[in-house]
Amino acid sequence: MKLRNTTIQNLPDSVLVPTYDRSALTPGIVHIGVGNFHRAHQAWYLHRLMQEGKAQDWAIIGAGVRDYDSAQRSKLEAQDYLTTLIELDPSGTSAEVVGSMIDYVPIEDGNQPLIQQMTDPRIRIVSLTVTEGGYYLDPADKRFAPTHPDIAFDAQNPTTPKTAFGAIVAALKARRDAGSGPFTCMSCDNLPGNGRILKEVVIGLANLSDPVLARWIESNVSFPNSMVDCIVPATGPNELELVQQLGVDDMVPVTHENFRQWVIEDAFCAGRPSWEDVGATISDRVHDFEAMKLQLLNGGHQIVANPAEIVGISTISEAMEHRLIKRLFRKIALDEIAPHIETVPGCTPEQYVDLVDVRFSNPAIVDTVRRVAFDGSSRHTGALLPLIRLAASQNAPIDGLALSQALWARMCTGTRENGSSIEPNDPVWAQLTTVANEARQNPQAWLEQREFYGSLADDPNFRAKFALWLKQLHLEGVEATIVTYLNT
Repeated sequence: MKLRNTTIQNLPDSVLVPTYDRSALTPGIVHIGVGNFHRAHQAWYLHRLMQEGKAQDWAIIGAGVRDYDSAQRSKLEAQDYLTTLIELDPSGTSAEVVGSMIDYVPIEDGNQPLIQQMTDPRIRIVSLTVTEGGYYLDPADKRFAPTHPDIAFDAQNPTTPKTAFGAIVAALKARRDAGSGPFTCMSCDNLPGNGRILKEVVIGLANLSDPVLARWIESNVSFPNSMVDCIVPATGPNELELVQQLGVDDMVPVTHENFRQWVIEDAFCAGRPSWEDVGATISDRVHDFEAMKLQLLNGGHQIVANPAEIVGISTISEAMEHRLIKRLFRKIALDEIAPHIETVPGCTPEQYVDLVDVRFSNPAIVDTVRRVAFDGSSRHTGALLPLIRLAASQNAPIDGLALSQALWARMCTGTRENGSSIEPNDPVWAQLTTVANEARQNPQAWLEQREFYGSLADDPNFRAKFALWLKQLHLEGVEATIVTYLNT
């Protein structure tokens, strides 16, 4: 059955469908970056509110600024912006059609439709999932980098910007001038202090062209921090076949694990939906929740994916079945990461390690090693390197954390242990591959990528441990090196 408004009541009884009148929904949110994660996470929370008869004036209008977004818009438009979510649980599969998105802004150079949509006074939140690498940050210190060509263009052409942030600045200017008030800017990306980072980028960009506007934004616009969590694999042929088997003809279905978490700081200048009514946590301790998640789950993903890629394992659950990789993850997580993590309400760091172990090991989730290892230059610098700096400054154990960096460097040589090639998997893959191969003979060359490592490259203890592990990886291989670490 083709997924459309007119067909949802005819879908198989096993598929849950919206019970609310979608034609009566009105917009309250523009979301930039309508990928799988957004549709399985934020859109689902809002959908569940709507199923309870709430938040009918908070519907989502999708948006994007990349070529990819145009194709995504066309697919979603053809099915009235509906999405089938498929929950993959070892005990069984279930499906639900989510209807909280009601439109998608046309993609256009200069972002005029997006700017116009955000000036609509009904829009009270503009949210984003543009990935960790999409915020124009210096990789070493995660601060706004105003010298990027796209940012420089937007500063010179504020009425026809290229970036999502330029469009946000233009829309806020129009709303200020019209007296229609600000909207909340909410990042939903895996970044520590994502609200603070979004605020720095938006105000920093505004300040390049209009310092008075920048001050107005700082005084009137809110940027809540949030922590988001749900494992959502990429959609490929298997997922498209699965949704067909469930009786739904959906061009863009989304699979996800049977776990979600959303922790949000209650800082909204123009109101918000009551997400807490459907399981979100409203808390002033977002930083503690996100530190636990970023360092144990996101960092754990890199600890698992990099050796798995080198030895030729395809999925994260298969990597967790490996006789050594699971033990590597647990030892680093428990011995070197958990001691730096604060307990949050309802969960200790040790309990969270056990939870992550179960989630990574879920065989129903076909989460590829390649997807998890993608953009390591952002993911390592966001999840693991801040922790290594902290541990090094406290003279805490860093053997396994140093090994994690050696595994990343070994993976970036571009060749697996079986001799097969690792396809480019990072925006700066060419640089990483060149330096990784140089580091075979000179390990320090890898650490001299100061944009990632900064002063860590000068830390004698970290340097020595990294060099030791990298040399052993090249001489003896992944498994022998992991065994050496596990026996320390």
